Amino acid sequence: MRDRFYLVDAFADEAFRGNPAGVVISTQALPVSLMQNLAMEFGFSETSFIHKKNKQYCIRWYTPAVEASLCGHATLAAAHVLWSDNFESVKEIVFASQSGLLKATRTNSKEIALDFPNEKMEAIPEVPTILVNEFGTSIKFFGKNRIDYVLELETEDHVASYIPNFKALIELGRGLVITAKSTCNDYDFVSRVFAPSEGIPEDPVTGAAHCCLGPYWSHRLAKTELVGRQLSKRSGFVKTKIQGNRVVLSGSAVTILSGQLNKEL
Repeated sequence: MRDRFYLVDAFADEAFRGNPAGVVISTQALPVSLMQNLAMEFGFSETSFIHKKNKQYCIRWYTPAVEASLCGHATLAAAHVLWSDNFESVKEIVFASQSGLLKATRTNSKEIALDFPNEKMEAIPEVPTILVNEFGTSIKFFGKNRIDYVLELETEDHVASYIPNFKALIELGRGLVITAKSTCNDYDFVSRVFAPSEGIPEDPVTGAAHCCLGPYWSHRLAKTELVGRQLSKRSGFVKTKIQGNRVVLSGSAVTILSGQLNKEL
């Protein structure tokens, strides 16, 4: 079998919404240099690279610039491809990753549930000057987990109207998640995610961020099941369910195109 690639819109139930991800399915592990070059060539926030080993799939994620330690939307996209293109018929797929074993489950004909780690964060009392200059008095909370900095802002409008200064955000050296309580009954909280230092100016819909946002807002709102809306231009919704040290992320995906990798690569 030739190695195949796919473009999938994840956390979306229609084309050209949610977050586009590349998915590469190979018969064996690809060289790191090839994976990074392919991710750069595709230009998506992340591309997932998977190959089957025994009964599990090894999965790695690359941005156009670096390898990522966790990615929700590209994992959702990979699971979607394995089922929709008949690579798998089982109800549950297990991925072995840098962040441990991750499980994808078919919940119905449209949605996939991802069993991911709870990315708890710690509060940081002193906000970096870069962020004070960017957000001023709208900051209500500042913290970090192992992946990103997180800012809660005063209102949903502060999140939606923010115009990022990417030159300043690059200096943070890690991703930044901004969030606020929702003003709409259809979802519980909103967010936007920026990681220009990792080759992602603004990520459209970010599963990994919701591994942190879900638990944070669960504590704030006293709910274990929540819906987050990411306020990027493409927009998208992520359902979260808190289960101890795990977070279940749910959403749909749509395949846009597929093809075969050049065997000379």
